[in-house]
Amino acid sequence: MTEPAPPRAAALPRLDRAEATAALLPPLLVAAERIASSVALGIHGRRRAGPGEDFWEFRRHQPGDSPSRIDWRRSARADPLFVREHEWEAAQAIWIACDRSPSMAYASRRSLPWKAARAMELALALASLLVRGGERIALAGHDTLPAQGRAALVRMALALSLESNAHGPEAAWSAPIARHGRMVILGDFLDPIEDLRAGLRRLAGAGVRGHLVQILDPAEETLPFEGRMRFDGLEGEPPVLVDRVEAVRTRYQRRLAAHRDQIAALARRHGWGFLAHHTDQPPRLALLALYRALSETPPRRTPGTSGPTARTSG
Repeated sequence: MTEPAPPRAAALPRLDRAEATAALLPPLLVAAERIASSVALGIHGRRRAGPGEDFWEFRRHQPGDSPSRIDWRRSARADPLFVREHEWEAAQAIWIACDRSPSMAYASRRSLPWKAARAMELALALASLLVRGGERIALAGHDTLPAQGRAALVRMALALSLESNAHGPEAAWSAPIARHGRMVILGDFLDPIEDLRAGLRRLAGAGVRGHLVQILDPAEETLPFEGRMRFDGLEGEPPVLVDRVEAVRTRYQRRLAAHRDQIAALARRHGWGFLAHHTDQPPRLALLALYRALSETPPRRTPGTSGPTARTSG
């Protein structure tokens, strides 16, 4: 008489399929999780003020705070009044968008990653950190609803690895995002400022708050070339022949800086944050700055109020 197989044997084919699926995951996810792990070492959980039940810390009383929140025992020790902050416990929903238009397929040196590769790496590393903190994530334009856990992270990695899922910046502006949701958009943002203004206005009008992460190759920032050069457009623009690059370098740098300032001002006006990153910089610096910004209370859209703006540095 044949003995029945132990319960574990029936699960082996399923485990084999899971291991096979894991082997097919893009190496980008492995690299992204390594970056996320290095940043996670310096982050001790999510500490965000909000309507949770667990006590977090004291802060000084501000105009508009309810008198019922004043901790009179703590305030008696010093002149200022103090209120109690509580840990924000509800899981956030964060949509992440990556610009994968042709202009992102650029690297000035073989030792540098393409801008698109760095954008996807940062997107997955951020998603990994958020999942570890219990947040819900979604790839804008692909997932209907944000989800928690490693399954959501793997689904995002697989979606980003498919060339058929490559989208330009316009996809981020038109992606269906829940009202009052939060969003992170990674791209070079070299589009006309009018297009950026229209897209950000649409999202902010729906109550969506978030952060723009501009990713540039260092050569795009400094224009280090010399002599006669022909520049070919990556998105169908006609080639431009420049007799002496050094003669136009300063003007180019000024125009790029002015464009970035416009983007940052536009982001602030709508209550969004802005972060600039170069592909020759360690990705963990941008990831840490971005994660810290997301951990803060999102700024309200108020005329004349400055939102977070930052630049990573080596």
